[in-house]
Amino acid sequence: MGEMNKKGASNEAKGAMKEAAGKVKGDVGDALDNSSMHAEGRSEQLKGKVQKNFGKAERALDPDTRRDLNDSDTTRRP
Repeated sequence: MGEMNKKGASNEAKGAMKEAAGKVKGDVGDALDNSSMHAEGRSEQLKGKVQKNFGKAERALDPDTRRDLNDSDTTRRP
């Protein structure tokens, strides 16, 4: 596994955790009618989504991952 792939997997996992935590915080803010908490939660959710997608991009750009994906591609045309 390449270095970018490891970093990408880490960013993807951390981002997913932040996204989930932000969603919960935003929902709690809604339930408590606390607009400040709602906004903070949605902000954290968005930051997590960005980090998660950045991790996906890192993994996609890793040369080792790309080679592995190309080797397993059975739908190539002659």
